[in-house]
Amino acid sequence: MGTEIERKFLVTGDAWKAAASPGVRIRQGYLCSDKERTVRVRIAGDQAWLTVKGLTRGSSRPEFEYPVPLPDGEAMLAMCERPLLEKIRRRVAHGGLEWEVDVFEGDNAGLVLAEVELERADQPVPLPAWAGLEVTDDPRYYNVTLAKHPMPRP
Repeated sequence: MGTEIERKFLVTGDAWKAAASPGVRIRQGYLCSDKERTVRVRIAGDQAWLTVKGLTRGSSRPEFEYPVPLPDGEAMLAMCERPLLEKIRRRVAHGGLEWEVDVFEGDNAGLVLAEVELERADQPVPLPAWAGLEVTDDPRYYNVTLAKHPMPRP
């Protein structure tokens, strides 16, 4: 069984941009958005995935992710609950870890979140200066929640 362990933060300022990779556009939707499980379809660039996630406990949850052919991903995305989540993802190396910075578009325009995946829940995380308030345990910032209840930023 796969396990995702991640921490998530609001991003402050633009300093992260200087070290960021070029962005990739992501569109994702949910075939199932139950509290105890989600089934997500994601298209990032020209690749598609189907992801099943279990109940979050702290910073960990079961996760199973499978690549699917792009035409299948597009067809499944058309079946997803609306609205879809749209964002540009850029990667930033800091403190020996790879951070993913998501700049949201659409209904969540202006929201910028950073997350870092860890090998273990108690792993030390050197925080970059642009990592603001930690929102790991705040369900309002889960992608599935943002799809249903957007939180745009001015």
